[in-house]
Amino acid sequence: MNSLRLKSGGMSRKGYEQSMIGEPIHVTDESFEKVVMQSQVPVIVDFWAPWCGPCKMIAPTLEKIAREQEGKLIVAKINTDENPNWMNKFAVQGIPTLLFVSGGKVLHRQVGALPERMLRDVVTQFIDVISQN
Repeated sequence: MNSLRLKSGGMSRKGYEQSMIGEPIHVTDESFEKVVMQSQVPVIVDFWAPWCGPCKMIAPTLEKIAREQEGKLIVAKINTDENPNWMNKFAVQGIPTLLFVSGGKVLHRQVGALPERMLRDVVTQFIDVISQN
């Protein structure tokens, strides 16, 4: 996976430009607030871990969505083994968990893996809700 990994402190200009090129970005506990909660565009946050089979199953779909929605939304991935703080703040108890965030607010939570078609339907509904506001 050719994802950008953001270190602490947030997103540089270059990092922001890379996040908009249509691929998931990896965030840390330190960069989560700036990258996700303060984002000017909607964000799908994937709480995952390397050992999680269902996480691996949805990863290709999330990569496709990041490419297809380039400039319209960000797909952010946070490894829960390495970065547990936000997992605890959002009471994430199972992975994968996807949070659909817009304007610093969680609009939807999806726990567990979904088939590609169903996950795309959830993303479409998320985009529709945002466009109505």
